[in-house]
Amino acid sequence: MKQSETKDHAALAEAFINKDEEHVNWHDGALWYIREKRDIASKQIPEWEALREAASKIKSNVISNLHEYLLQFEANLTNNGVKVHWAADAEEHNAIVYSILKAKEIKQMVKSKSMLTEECHLNEYLEERGIDVINSDLGEYIQQIDNEPPSHIVLPCIHKRKEEIGELFHQHLGTEKGLSDPTLLTRVARKHLRNIFITRRAALTGVNFAVAETGEYVVCTNEGNADMGAHLSEVQIASMGLEKIVPQKKHLGIFLRLLARSATGQPITIYSSHYKKPRKGQEMHLILVDAGRTRQLARPDFRDSLKCIKCGACMNTCPVYRKGGGLSYHNTITGPIGAILAPNLDMKKHADLPYASTLCGSCSNVCPVKINIHEQLYKWRQVIVKEGYAANTKALSMKAMAWTLSSPANYNTAGKAGRWFLHNIPFVVNNKFNPWYKQRDMPEGPKESFSEWYAKNEKNGNKG
Repeated sequence: MKQSETKDHAALAEAFINKDEEHVNWHDGALWYIREKRDIASKQIPEWEALREAASKIKSNVISNLHEYLLQFEANLTNNGVKVHWAADAEEHNAIVYSILKAKEIKQMVKSKSMLTEECHLNEYLEERGIDVINSDLGEYIQQIDNEPPSHIVLPCIHKRKEEIGELFHQHLGTEKGLSDPTLLTRVARKHLRNIFITRRAALTGVNFAVAETGEYVVCTNEGNADMGAHLSEVQIASMGLEKIVPQKKHLGIFLRLLARSATGQPITIYSSHYKKPRKGQEMHLILVDAGRTRQLARPDFRDSLKCIKCGACMNTCPVYRKGGGLSYHNTITGPIGAILAPNLDMKKHADLPYASTLCGSCSNVCPVKINIHEQLYKWRQVIVKEGYAANTKALSMKAMAWTLSSPANYNTAGKAGRWFLHNIPFVVNNKFNPWYKQRDMPEGPKESFSEWYAKNEKNGNKG
């Protein structure tokens, strides 16, 4: 996958916005439309908030007892005939997948959507070792042929218009130039991928939910591509983050009702497929992957982020994500949830992401498992400054604000100075070095502060 030359969210978002304003507005509207569908779907269920509360508590129980549930899950998987592997990090996960394929002399694999394998850069790892991997989710396939990572965890190519996709298909699949009808393009992709499913001996899927009680896992798709790969392959591999556990099978109903409605406004995904044991003659492997999850678990302020069921609702509602695009986050998991997961993996590299938020709280309001996302974003900012990873401009501005707010005298002095500059020499504030001034005019300075106004009116006996 091609990587951006710059890794700063603000610069990448600015490039996305400045490239095509009409396209940005379309991207914003498309995601907000999905947010509106989510609202309609959730209001059709009287017990919606009760479901959210139940899901949140179940996940709290899971992350508090993760060790026991994982061992129970492993034991039941083994009893079901599934080969279980444990991976501490991305490198170990990729090496396990490669060893499974190498043992069977398999050189081609089909893969359904799995954000974990994107996080591990599995495709690139296998391709370097001579194994061809095709992403079978249509959105991810489009991103793959364009040599880009997914920009959204549910809608991988939401930032692309049908005309752009038509041009990609013309270049890579030989369709007629100018063809952009979504139905026709889907038929072309289906025909191409059908041959992939039939000829590939190995298939890999992600995992949406794993049931400790029964040793089964559930994969949710709208295209059925995970089922095609799993049922036609000789070797079936599932890659799963440690946090995907639910304790009992009866709990699935709660999460399945929340997932699709939060993600796309559907009552349920078209396919919610349960995998428990290999069919006769088939090998079935499941890889349990840590890759920073236990480190996040050990952070009291951020451990609740492991409740995430990857619905993407926080992305669909976030004004920063909708305007700046998913690729501006330079991390596999994008948007608000990605901005609290990424610094855990590499605080220095992703120090900018918690600042990619207005802290409006809309993400927390729509989260189906009630993660306090905006509060965690704010806490990450504090950690990043304390650890010395904030940009110099941010660190200096924070010190200046700390001094300003440290006493009423400092506050009043700074206020008077600011008003004087705005009245007398506004170019000191209205210039290209002020990020706010790039997109908006600064307000006219008030004639007096609120404190001054209040004191004057209190003296005159007029507080209204």
